[in-house]
Amino acid sequence: MIKQRFCWIWILCLSSYTLLTAQSGYQTPPQAMVDLANAPLTPLVSVDSKGARMVFLERSEAPTIEELSQPELRLAGLRINPQTNGPSRATSFIGMSLGTVGQRETSAVKGLPANVNISYVQWSPDERKVAFANTTSQGIELWVLDVASAQAQRVGNLMLNAVLGAPFEWMPDNQQLICKLVLPSRGQAPKRSSVPEGPVIQENIGKKAPARTYQDLLKNPDDEALFAYYATAQAALVNIANGNIKNIGAAGLVLGASPSPDGRYILLETITQPFSYLVPYYRFPMKVEIRTVDDQAVKTLAQIPLQENIPTGFNAVQTGPRNHGWRADAPAVVYWVEAQDEGDPRKQVSIRDKVFALNAPFDGQPQLLAQTTLRFQDILWGDNQTALCYENWWANRQQIVRLIDPSGKAAAKVIFDRSYEDTYNDPGTPELRKNAQGRRILALDKNRNLWMTGKGASPEGDRPFVDLLNLNSLKTQRLWRSEAPYFEQPVAILDFDKQLVLTSRESPKENPNYFVRDLKKRNLTQTTFFPHPYPEYKDLEKQVLRYQRNDGVELTADLYLPLGYKKEDGPLPTFIWAYPREYKDKNAAGQVNGSPYQFVRLSIWGAIPFVTQGYAVLDNTSMPIVGEGNAQPNDSFVAQLVANVQAVIDEGVRLGVVDPNRVGAGGHSYGAFMTANLLAHSDLLRAGIARSGAYNRTLTPFGFQAEERTYWEAPEVYNTMSPFMNAHKINEPLLLIHGEADNNSGTFPIQSERLYNALKGLGATTRLVMLPHESHGYRAKESLMHMLWEMHQWLETYVKNAPKTGN
Repeated sequence: MIKQRFCWIWILCLSSYTLLTAQSGYQTPPQAMVDLANAPLTPLVSVDSKGARMVFLERSEAPTIEELSQPELRLAGLRINPQTNGPSRATSFIGMSLGTVGQRETSAVKGLPANVNISYVQWSPDERKVAFANTTSQGIELWVLDVASAQAQRVGNLMLNAVLGAPFEWMPDNQQLICKLVLPSRGQAPKRSSVPEGPVIQENIGKKAPARTYQDLLKNPDDEALFAYYATAQAALVNIANGNIKNIGAAGLVLGASPSPDGRYILLETITQPFSYLVPYYRFPMKVEIRTVDDQAVKTLAQIPLQENIPTGFNAVQTGPRNHGWRADAPAVVYWVEAQDEGDPRKQVSIRDKVFALNAPFDGQPQLLAQTTLRFQDILWGDNQTALCYENWWANRQQIVRLIDPSGKAAAKVIFDRSYEDTYNDPGTPELRKNAQGRRILALDKNRNLWMTGKGASPEGDRPFVDLLNLNSLKTQRLWRSEAPYFEQPVAILDFDKQLVLTSRESPKENPNYFVRDLKKRNLTQTTFFPHPYPEYKDLEKQVLRYQRNDGVELTADLYLPLGYKKEDGPLPTFIWAYPREYKDKNAAGQVNGSPYQFVRLSIWGAIPFVTQGYAVLDNTSMPIVGEGNAQPNDSFVAQLVANVQAVIDEGVRLGVVDPNRVGAGGHSYGAFMTANLLAHSDLLRAGIARSGAYNRTLTPFGFQAEERTYWEAPEVYNTMSPFMNAHKINEPLLLIHGEADNNSGTFPIQSERLYNALKGLGATTRLVMLPHESHGYRAKESLMHMLWEMHQWLETYVKNAPKTGN
């Protein structure tokens, strides 16, 4: 029902009003929600490529707000902890143990320090060792675990620099790592001046330089000096046995340092000046060069200029060389991509990109490896006759996969040409295996069969599979497919000849565990035994609903009902949680996503915890926005949103579980944007909860989410879709929650602040909660508890116990 202009008369009791307004400090939700938040986290498992040994990484609980309040610098699109010279909000592991595939027992890793904080875990090429970083209050240490002895030890006294990404990579000899190191004698950090030297000036003389909105950009010379200080590192080879260091190149802003598969060369990517106040660090100027492991300069491959003038559009790229990397299947061959359309997707050309390669010693002419008619996406290497080149195009959601011959003896052949929206016909992803240098290459057998795995989307839900694709005939043989009543998905191929596959298996009442599946003998062996994280809710069931929108688009939603609910109990107050997604094909939009046989995960991040409070919960609710042919999805965004919610409410009413007069909806990020729009343009909901959203699209004028057009190209779309422009139509209660330090592109905290001010000025019922130190995803335990408390109080007051309404 599209919004009509009449007023809701809210008869609020004084106690409910006091409950929401008089609280101060962090609050705690009902105990059932607290218990879910405190449920033990299952360890992360990393398995070697031989399928023999497993590393178990113990995950930490949410940090405290005190931990999240540590010093932080926001520079060039990064968030830096100045005490550690690494990212300020990095996720780490607090324990490590070893296991053997097929055996239940595990052994603790010896030698770990107390209060260890593990990250960047990486197996050595021969998989006899595991390198990892340990973050302390003084910096990031390099550690190595010997798998056979289960002994870990620190390498030297060096400190790693992780400001610009992963700080190390194994060399093929298994004895060295190429690392990015903090300079030991860099002096004191620059200090921000309290007295400006003058105005901050930016200038553009007639050149187009469109840019989507970015957070945490450089703002002044002080920021530039701080960024250069903390991002500067020395690339160096580090011997793990004695900690000896051999420098590679001069110290600089090292973005990447990657060894060639034969270990003779280093591909070094270094950021150079001038810096930008308009774009993040990864669009700053860059030098790409090759050096020997003896630190001899070999060749400068590219001097990439500042990328402030990339055209608009999702397939827009920079001009000149990009995407430099090593061929994984060759000793020392570097490759890169060059746009043939000046990086502009609006230009009509027959060839969009070309892929070039250059063999060591890098003094000849580049070889043309491949040409793409769409935008280059990726390349998977197999051998000198086999590689798969992926290309795609956003406008029509097309993907092409070509079989190319790196030797140049055979012409490229298209093996897949499809819509990547069509999940029912997704052929899957090629499996990779490690070669002797530890590089991952296509898992081909002598008959040129390629192992393929995929999620197996189907009208009955996801059914993951393992296939063999013959590259000569392009015929597929199915080796295995997940069967009800379980959801089982391949994790790794342990032995290609014996057809042993490591899988993760689960059911609605059985939490995921790892199994070894023998595809030849058709037997299954459990290899991990993680306990159920919340056994008290083991009988909570998920029902996958299937229904239609008024225009015939097929929709789905996951329905959860309170434990012990019986149909004779009648319809329930309902909470809908969703996230809109754009499609170019209505048939693809209606395809089923997920499986009815997956484990019921009671994540506190969404709506499911509210089933413990007596609500019917409609989670993962389909919210497709379709634009077929020349139409763009957002041309009818509002009407489709309303139709989606009307359809799911109608289905819930038909089932007898949804009370249509007590329905609330919520979402995070683009789901928050959805929620505010639903309140502005319909009378279907009693209240809404919008977390970390964007509500005024004129503040993101060069595109947002899946919208390629600029504000000046489609002003009516931007204005119609902006809840801020339609704030006068929002006459149902709206709770706004936002992290004060939101780092997501477009969802600046001011978005929630300005919508709240507009609603308050218009006399609406609204509440704004700004969470200190939180970014786009909230992390502190206190923040998460308070978030749940706010959502619970809002739903209790304005949905479950909402007064009757009248004209």
